Amino acid sequence: MAARFFVPDLVPQPGAQVSLPPAAAHHALRVLRLRVGEPVVVFDGRGGEWRGVLAAVGRDAAWVRLEAFDPVSRELPFAVTVGQALLPAERMDWAIQKAVELGAARIVPLLTARTQTGGALERGARKQAHWQQVALAAAQQCGRTLVPEVELPRRWREWVEEARGARFWLLAPGGVSLSRLSAPERSVTVLVGPEGGWSEEELDEAERIGVERIGLGPRILRSETAAAAALAMMQVLWGER
Repeated sequence: MAARFFVPDLVPQPGAQVSLPPAAAHHALRVLRLRVGEPVVVFDGRGGEWRGVLAAVGRDAAWVRLEAFDPVSRELPFAVTVGQALLPAERMDWAIQKAVELGAARIVPLLTARTQTGGALERGARKQAHWQQVALAAAQQCGRTLVPEVELPRRWREWVEEARGARFWLLAPGGVSLSRLSAPERSVTVLVGPEGGWSEEELDEAERIGVERIGLGPRILRSETAAAAALAMMQVLWGER
């Protein structure tokens, strides 16, 4: 399988020569030890991908010559936004990585009643940049041609209020089984609670404003597992329609 790299601002024409970003060039030359003439795939996150070859290398640089565009799409037939309650650093990274691998179109870090914020609102921009890199690396690895956006942290209640009319599924024990629902027409947002779960007040409020309560089975899942489990089930139930 050809190595795959994200390259923003591609010149979309056969024969064009594009430079790999520094981190990608380092990975190609120092980790994968690619040589001139080897096949590679590049994408810019706007859909489709280019097949090409490694055309030239320098000490810490590499250039790819584009050969043919493939309009392939590996997206779900509907857009899934994951509203993920904030988790400690490595667990949040894992949750974002797996959500991207399983098809999430957008990820919104959420502050809830039982979220340990750790100054997330104050350090939001810096954290967002890190999470976006996690999403980019996951998209590059798993073959997606679109890179999901990771937004700034939001308070869940304010965010849901702003999106009135959208379809929301809140994951919580005792909810309606996902397998009993119909496939989303165009989009759906899945809300995942924090380590301590949703508070009773939050569950009552979600019901009051029309958020559907969804269950994934009799077992209680960790917060970072829940979104991945939901996305995997959605892929099985409706991913090929």
